[in-house]
Amino acid sequence: MTLDKLLVLLTSGGLVGFIYWFFLDKKDKNIKVDKSVNITVSGGYAPASITIAVGKPTDLIFTRTDPSGCLEEVVLPDFSVKKTLPLNQPVTISITPAKAGEYSFHCGMNMYSGKIIAKN
Repeated sequence: MTLDKLLVLLTSGGLVGFIYWFFLDKKDKNIKVDKSVNITVSGGYAPASITIAVGKPTDLIFTRTDPSGCLEEVVLPDFSVKKTLPLNQPVTISITPAKAGEYSFHCGMNMYSGKIIAKN
């Protein structure tokens, strides 16, 4: 095998590994929430996965630090909520899930998302 073919093979393998790590190997850290949670909006949501109790009011406090236009809105479709997130200002959204299950939230363009897991 010539040097150029070996170099292409190694570079391709490295790129495949990087793509797998960047897109597929991300594990959501789930945070258990009692009454409220601060969610930072910067290139996505942190934390992006939270667990709350069914029937208990919970405050989601979103603070957008990313000037990207995509992230200036948060949508919680299952709760019929759509809020604008001004830059560097906390916005509180109160929710009370009626039943156990998984509920999503996302940006206005649905490019970035998170999930709320409601448990009894």
